[in-house]
Amino acid sequence: MRHLRVTLHACATNFVLKMVALAILLSPLALTAQTNCEAGDGPLNSAPPQSISVPDLIQKFAAREAIFKEARNHYTYTQDVIVETLDGDTVDGKFRETTDVLYDDEGKRIENVTYAPMNTLTRVMLTKEDFDDFRNHLPFVLTTEDLPLYNILYAGQQHVDELDTYVFDVAPKKVDKNGGPRFFQGRIWVDNRDFQIVKTCGKNVPDIHKKDKENLSPKFVTYREQIDGQYWFPTYTRADDILHFKDNDVHIRETLRYTNYKRFGVRTKIIYNGQPIKNGSEPK
Repeated sequence: MRHLRVTLHACATNFVLKMVALAILLSPLALTAQTNCEAGDGPLNSAPPQSISVPDLIQKFAAREAIFKEARNHYTYTQDVIVETLDGDTVDGKFRETTDVLYDDEGKRIENVTYAPMNTLTRVMLTKEDFDDFRNHLPFVLTTEDLPLYNILYAGQQHVDELDTYVFDVAPKKVDKNGGPRFFQGRIWVDNRDFQIVKTCGKNVPDIHKKDKENLSPKFVTYREQIDGQYWFPTYTRADDILHFKDNDVHIRETLRYTNYKRFGVRTKIIYNGQPIKNGSEPK
């Protein structure tokens, strides 16, 4: 997310920026704006998992995540994105876009925008990285192929809503602060029965702070729900954060919903490593 600068008269620039910074420091909303990662969570139990080692547990859920990732490529769904900037309690800019993710007769994925009112954001500009986050990174997936890219630390076990989960802290081993690939950094919750991620909270890194380019992303939380009795698909993402640009701070709020999941095609099979997947089972 890039900052949109407003040109000011040179004699007033420093004064205005100081007043903006002071207003932000004094604003109760700015101080309390935060993405709540702990909503619905019970106390964290740091005891190790029973009947399975932590490395085996990581390999098990990563294999299940690979199946989920492939399965989602065979579902149509609707993605609704809302991005707002706030001045105190007032929304002073808004972007909204509703997209149907479909497939053509040859099975090629297409995106059909069905609702897109006028974009009134003036203090930030959505970048291609933001739209890539909406499609791919906010619904974070950690597969076997991704494991070498991350440091994964077991944090314990926790009751989340009606689920019992294993909790892990995740961080990329290496990031390119000059604008390389984006990675997730934060915490994930893995269902202890289906071994799939059911909740994610953190942010996408790196943030870019350059003289000629700033591109920042907010902290977010994503929840998944079980679809067709076997796959935990992302259904809701929320971010409420202050982005600290060089010139000033901007309060950002994002809401994403992924709805209407439907398996594409009556004869579609989900293949993982050359083997069809049935009833959510893992390939041998």
